[in-house]
Amino acid sequence: MILVTGGAGFIGANFVLDWLAQSDEPIINLDKLTYAGNLQNLASLEGDPRHIFIQGDIKDREKVAALLSQYQPRAIIHLAAESHVDRSIHGPEDFIQTNIVGTFRLLEAARQYWQNLEERTRQAFRFLHVSTDEVYGSLCKDAPAFTETHCYQPNSPYSASKASSDQLVRAYHHTYGLPTLITNCSNNYGPFQFPEKLIPLMIVNALAGRPLPIYGDGQQIRDWLYVKDHCSALRCVLEHGKPGETYNIGGWNEKPNIEIVQTICELLNALRPADYHKLITYVADRPGHDRRYAIDARKIERELGWKPVETFETGIRKTIQWYLEHQTWVASVQSGEYQKWIETHYQGHAG
Repeated sequence: MILVTGGAGFIGANFVLDWLAQSDEPIINLDKLTYAGNLQNLASLEGDPRHIFIQGDIKDREKVAALLSQYQPRAIIHLAAESHVDRSIHGPEDFIQTNIVGTFRLLEAARQYWQNLEERTRQAFRFLHVSTDEVYGSLCKDAPAFTETHCYQPNSPYSASKASSDQLVRAYHHTYGLPTLITNCSNNYGPFQFPEKLIPLMIVNALAGRPLPIYGDGQQIRDWLYVKDHCSALRCVLEHGKPGETYNIGGWNEKPNIEIVQTICELLNALRPADYHKLITYVADRPGHDRRYAIDARKIERELGWKPVETFETGIRKTIQWYLEHQTWVASVQSGEYQKWIETHYQGHAG
């Protein structure tokens, strides 16, 4: 079996669901269940003995060690993280604690567990750390895309905390021999994404007739990766990746934010006719907003044979359709805390 951290979150839940759709190998799912972790994401697995859910914090080294000892997983897929840039600007402490301290304690528990395994099992064990392209910093418009050897230049508390966790994982491989793998992915989108990130926020707001807030001039460029493509890449890296290596995972879909929002408006108009474009509202840019991220995903294709299946056009259609069909889920995650966050963050930002 395998241990997944953060398996009730957006990417984690998609990974767990896709894994169990294709394999009978059980998953131990360790998740703290913060605002973005939601067991409703995994409702279809209720009663499934292959899914063992444990509520807990990766910073709880004793609990993690006990889980490793009890279940003897062959791999750890480390997805648990604080991941929203805006939240990191307003409250960086949680990002330092979860992404740096949490990863450190998880690594310590994994190292001690791995060192006590018998030789053949030790050789097969893997620690897969899932990270972000934001650790590389910002690119100018015509600069080459990020490769795995690009210098780290994080610009937000979030990306700095993820860069720190990447370096810890790298150090544990080179110092202790722990068989680690690191992936750096571009912006994910798809089912179960909490509606604070750009794409689900725009879909949910548009359907409710609320403003669609666009930072600055809306020309910030991101590479967009459909979450199920990301999950297939993680499975590929886990099975075929070389310990100590880093693999960039991208969708080959660079687009400015304003184009993303306009596309959402156009597709929604075809499905639920209304004048969504009039809801687009430009707001003051966030501090230190990176202009462009772009992933060069040639290494993973060349060495492991992986490439994305979805184009942005196919992926965004599937995403919008999912949100239209899961309005109950959307309503359930829009708790009082979420509403308070949106109101506080965007209050006074009209521009």
